[in-house]
Order: sequence, then structure tokens, then C-alpha cells
Amino acid sequence: MSEPKKIAGISRRKLLVSGVAAAPALALLHESLPHQGVHDALGGSQTSVAQAAEGEHGSVHPDSSGHSAHSDFSAGGTVDHDANGFNPTDILRDFDFGRTSRLPDGRTLREYDLVAVDKEIEVAPGVFYPAWTYNGRIPGPTLRATEGDLIRIRFINASEHPHTIHFHGIHPSFTDGVAGVGENRGAGQIAPGERFVYEFEAEPFGLHHYHCHVTPLADHIAKGLYGTFIVDPKEPREQADELLMVMNGFDTNFDRSNEIYAVNTVGFHYLNEPVRVKQGELVRIYLVNILEFDLINSFHIHANFFNYFPTGTSREPSELTDTVILGQGQRGICELRFPYKGQFMFHAHVSEFTELGWMGFFEVE
Repeated sequence: MSEPKKIAGISRRKLLVSGVAAAPALALLHESLPHQGVHDALGGSQTSVAQAAEGEHGSVHPDSSGHSAHSDFSAGGTVDHDANGFNPTDILRDFDFGRTSRLPDGRTLREYDLVAVDKEIEVAPGVFYPAWTYNGRIPGPTLRATEGDLIRIRFINASEHPHTIHFHGIHPSFTDGVAGVGENRGAGQIAPGERFVYEFEAEPFGLHHYHCHVTPLADHIAKGLYGTFIVDPKEPREQADELLMVMNGFDTNFDRSNEIYAVNTVGFHYLNEPVRVKQGELVRIYLVNILEFDLINSFHIHANFFNYFPTGTSREPSELTDTVILGQGQRGICELRFPYKGQFMFHAHVSEFTELGWMGFFEVE
């Protein structure tokens, strides 16, 4: 397993006490001061990640509680989205409805192509990670269909490692993507250079996801082999500005503890590029927690509440809230309207996750 460039040896704790963040977001945070801990974490001088790894950043001073306080440090620059091959802002509204045709029985056939590719991804400014991806991006394409459609996914494994695709939903066992079950040489996992076709009916309606199911499972998921699968109900939901938010993280020094947390892969991205929405318009967030190495994740929005639909399998919300707690693999739909113009923060309601990248802003226009 290759080591990531510029980040080798840096630990979760070093990143946390040094407050790594994208420099262009600092002015915004200083103006809004959403949380004192975030403000402390992101303030200060320009120091490279490489210097931090070598212990060249400012000294850490104990606070009154005996814990290490945040030193003045931030990682300048922005992520090269062109080199990554995707931009988290685009992923918000990028839904793949597949190639469609009509079957003899009148059903719609939707066909997709997914390719497993090993690829280095910049997950925060100057922080590179040797990822495993579907179609060269993390998360993989957001596949979308309507309840009852026939789904056909042509999978090619162009990686150096065996992989599968396991879809959450209802389908036959031989398309479940689990090692030891299936028709591909009786193993259910696809060797490098081989291919397989997954075919099943899209059900039930709701918000689902897919991921590799080869052991060690945690490693295959943590490396980036996951994506979202949305099955729309036959009777369409109310029209809305729809957004995908996949909560994920990256263990950059391979100690089975994450150093970077994010939505749609790039830490701090939505500080630099806030999510733009319109005042009064219905906003529908497809929220997925795929975070590995942490038991829970959470989503919190400032100055507003949302209707929450667990797994999206009901047309009636379970609660009106401003915070939801999700275990790995849990997901749900959040619906809300913004009554006021301005900037409104959203972030994990786990302070450490927030300070290590899982935060952003809505820009209400």
C-alpha cells in the first residue's frame, strides 16, 4: 500500500491541534464566528502540511482544562478539482439516470457502467490519498431510477485488487456482490481485469447506496468504493432543489482513525464554495453516512429545521429537527426551506469532525 504524498506520518491529533483548513475560508469564519472551537482551529499563520508532519508548526499550548489548545496554523491553497476529476459542488446535483430503453413488458430498462480504478485523490489542500474509486471519483456516480425499473450495471474491475458492488435494496442473491455468493466463478468477487453484470429491479423506493463488499470490508469502503443509489417513488415527490451529501472521511496515515472528514470527499470544500440555494424554495437533501472507523456521524444545520425521512422509504417525515445522528450505512432525506437570506452553517455535531473538515455554508439568495 503506497503512502500518500505530503501527509505521511501526520496524525489525527496533529491535524486537530494545528487546525488544518483552507485559507480562503478564514475570512468568512472570522466574520461569522459560528463556534469558538472552529474559530480557534482555523485561525493563524500559513504553514505547509509537510512542515506540520515534520513538527515545524507552532508550539501547542495547554488550555485551562489540561488539553492541548489549537496553535496558529492553517494549510493554504485550494484543492485541484481538475486533477481530481470531480468537484464536490458538481456532485451535489449530479444524478445519473442511465441509458434508458423500453422492455417488451413496458418496463423501463436503465443501464449504467461502473469501473473500479485506483487513483490518487486530493482530499484537502495539499493532502493526497491513494484511493480506490468507482469511475475515478469519490463518491461514485449517483445512480437514479424509478421504483419498478430494471437496473443493469456493467462493472469492470480496472483496479489492482478484487472488488464487487453490493447494492442496498431488494434483489436476488447472485447479484448481491458478496464474496462466496454469485455467478462469477462462484466467488461473487471480480478479479482485476474481469467484469460482471448486476441486474435487478429497483425496489423499494427510497435512498440507498452501494459499496464494495470484499474483505477486509472496512478497507475497501474507507478507500473510496461507494456511491448512492436513489429509487424514486412511482408517484413523484414534490419538485425541489435536490442535493446529494455523502458524509465520509479519510485515514491518511493508515492507523484506522480518520484525519480528514468531509461531505462529498474534500474537507472544508463548502466553506470555499458555499451551497447556493434560493430563499423560500424547497430543498431536498439526500444525506448518506458512509464514514468508516467512527461509530456515528451527524448532520446539523444552523438557524433552521428540516423534516426528516429515514431511508426515504416513507412519504411522511419521522420528525422536525435540526440535527440527526447516523450510524455507518444509515441515510435519510432532509427537506427544508430557508425563510431568510444570508449564510447558514451546516456541519457535524461532533466538534472534532467539524474541525477536521466536516463543515460548510448554505448561501441563501
